[in-house]
Amino acid sequence: MMESIKAYVDLTRLHFFFAWPTLFCSGLFLSFGAYGGFSWMAVLRAAAIGFLGFEAGLVLNGYVDQELDRRDVESDKLTKYWRLFKKRPIPAGLISSRSALALFLLLVASTSVLILTLPYPHSVYVLAIMVYCYCAEYFYQLKKRDQAFPVAQLLGRTDFSLFPVAGYLSNGSPDMTALLYFVFFYPFAEAHLGVNDMIDIANDQARGMKTVSVLYGMRGKAYWVLFFTVVHYVSATFFAKVLAPVSMIGIAVGSLLLAIANHVILKGKSAQAALKVLPLFHITMLVYSASIILGSVI
Repeated sequence: MMESIKAYVDLTRLHFFFAWPTLFCSGLFLSFGAYGGFSWMAVLRAAAIGFLGFEAGLVLNGYVDQELDRRDVESDKLTKYWRLFKKRPIPAGLISSRSALALFLLLVASTSVLILTLPYPHSVYVLAIMVYCYCAEYFYQLKKRDQAFPVAQLLGRTDFSLFPVAGYLSNGSPDMTALLYFVFFYPFAEAHLGVNDMIDIANDQARGMKTVSVLYGMRGKAYWVLFFTVVHYVSATFFAKVLAPVSMIGIAVGSLLLAIANHVILKGKSAQAALKVLPLFHITMLVYSASIILGSVI
């Protein structure tokens, strides 16, 4: 029983449970400033949607990539960072493919039920984004196996970028603030994915993946991360105009952390350098989310 529990914790990357509802609720709290509607019930529902919906995406990731994951040549880097008990449970035979699929469908069904309790048209907005995100994740997992140009990364990462926007639309409407949040978060998501790819380059080569690191080398990937970080800085100047002063401070702190991370990556241009700074990207995301929430309530 304990081994099974550990396997599901690794499959769902459960030790990061707090990150997904926080990011989703950052969009929700931002919408309260423009549309009102604050209630603790709305917050709890949004947190549950964010948690269950993102967990479903993580399970889908493991399910689609299960055969390729068996080709991994090293597991002491990204796998151990993302998984508390250091294993990919489906390739390791700890969770069956059928059980993983069943869990994905259960999580999707649970998320859908919660979304349908949102008032119209917010339920439609969020449900449409959820369907798109799972399709984009599936596309990303397949396309990165055979591409000459990183289309998978450029289109696939729109799913993560829409996640906080879905939180906004659970209470608000499609408007300039929602668009600015997407434009702000998308280049950050691309830079974050770039760091993951740098760390996992040995496994991607063994799997035959055509990630940016494989296509352009570690030097090219380091500049990829830098490019999207710079675009992120530019988009932040526009997004900051719709934020409270406290939130703007959070954006500034996060931007400083990203500058430090890019310095280390450009200096090392290696999987080790990328692994060293990966936590800075996650701290930055939490700083962004928490500061947006805080700026909306004070």
